[in-house]
Amino acid sequence: MDWYEDLGTELWAFPRGMQRDGGVGEGSLRWTSRFGSVIASGYNSASLDGLNEVGLAGNGLYLAKADYGSNHREGQPTLSVGAWLQYVLDSFANVADAVAELQQDNISIIAPVLPNGKPASMHLAISDASNDSAIFEYLDGQLTIHHGSSYTVMTNSPPYSEQLAIAAYWREVGGLAFLPGTHRAADRFARVGWNLHAVPKVESDLAVATVLSLVRHISVPLGITDPAKPNIASTLWRTLSDHTTSRYYFESTLAPSVLWVDLNSLDLSERGVPRRLVPAKSLAGEVSQYFEPSEPFLWMRPLV
Repeated sequence: MDWYEDLGTELWAFPRGMQRDGGVGEGSLRWTSRFGSVIASGYNSASLDGLNEVGLAGNGLYLAKADYGSNHREGQPTLSVGAWLQYVLDSFANVADAVAELQQDNISIIAPVLPNGKPASMHLAISDASNDSAIFEYLDGQLTIHHGSSYTVMTNSPPYSEQLAIAAYWREVGGLAFLPGTHRAADRFARVGWNLHAVPKVESDLAVATVLSLVRHISVPLGITDPAKPNIASTLWRTLSDHTTSRYYFESTLAPSVLWVDLNSLDLSERGVPRRLVPAKSLAGEVSQYFEPSEPFLWMRPLV
């Protein structure tokens, strides 16, 4: 997660059976959470990243060209962009189920301007334990989905189809000897994509360490940021979801250690309650015991 200011990120554990709505007033989408999840929040009003109890992971990132087409979606149920990822984690067991439902494109995503004046624009990646994945982008008001196990990398701008073309060019040029080295999202997309296919395929804890090393490799150092281009900003935190063991790893760039949550150690049943954890610098290792009951945040909505 790269951004040019502190997002106030906290970790939340949400149980099954929560009554949810899209958070933008009359006409909001309504649902009951089928699955419990652990998520990383932003601005105390959005679920940005997370893993549900059956192994579906989701990652939201800034996309400057996102256009949700809200002006011509009259009559559709509305959903705050801050709730988009949470709706997916709450509702679906795997990528195929999510794609089957979302490809109907019958939800109006509402993306308000953030308090800092920047648009709340993002695209969404999901993945599961079967090695399936999908990228969701709203461009020119239409939903575009890239679905398949080959779609393993997502950064920021440009839109995904252009990212794929740029990465293909760098693979043809020569790979490791000619990989682009700037902090631009397209360059980082090409680097991590090449490295992901170059590292050995491993299992268990070594797989966790390998993936973390790949993400650290394309992180942007603290202090490098451009408020005019939010997609070129310092890395604030890194996450990793282990789909098969139900562990969610979180690493703040301001902390010396990695912490993780074993979702099996939390009460995510209908009897459970929402719980929150502020990822303090002193925390490390498995931290499920430190989550405390808390009132859930409200989804971001247009300022009035």
